[in-house]
Amino acid sequence: MKKRKFVAVVLAGVVCLALMLASSWYSVTFNESRLVVPMNFSEYVFRIQDLPMICSISLFCLYFLYLSVLLIKGIIKNQINQPNGRYTRKINPKLGYLGFLGLTGFLGFWTYSIDKTFFPFLFFIFFGFFGFFYEGKMSGTLMDEMYRENQLKASAKANRISLAIIFLALIILGQGRIMVSLDFTLIAFVIAVTLAIALSLFLSQYLLYCYDHSEQDAESGE
Repeated sequence: MKKRKFVAVVLAGVVCLALMLASSWYSVTFNESRLVVPMNFSEYVFRIQDLPMICSISLFCLYFLYLSVLLIKGIIKNQINQPNGRYTRKINPKLGYLGFLGLTGFLGFWTYSIDKTFFPFLFFIFFGFFGFFYEGKMSGTLMDEMYRENQLKASAKANRISLAIIFLALIILGQGRIMVSLDFTLIAFVIAVTLAIALSLFLSQYLLYCYDHSEQDAESGE
């Protein structure tokens, strides 16, 4: 991702967050906290005063949808280009800051208290963006035979850890005795799976960085 596009994506996120905060303040101050505090949507009646909150929520969801598309396109492009390329793609390590977007997964607790919606918990997967920091540090690295071997080893280990977490979550939560209700069990499983996937995305880059630099240090020591 080019620097100009990266800045535009970050600024768009800041604008969406600012609009969300502003609309929340407006709703609390002038609109009886509608769409901010839990309410019964079966009795919901639209008011023109609800528009700021509705628009900001819609814009926020579209922004995350756009980020998801960027992530998927980046992964697909990387998988297509790497087999034929000699060097790793060049990205800015600051893209790793996008990992903080995973904090928006906590919005799921808010939406669940309002209308039993737990879709925002999927946003925890954005914690995997922290891996861009280490991928950026390895931008332009020659993908020789040793690099590809380390890449496979890092991906395999990250996937094993991720699958182990999902397997344990399935065994523990599948008993149905730990959580109070089926909803809480499902929410816990969704959180565990999304965090496991995010951890796999992060670890695959972090471990590759560690393997590559440990071998460089060993060669320089010799």
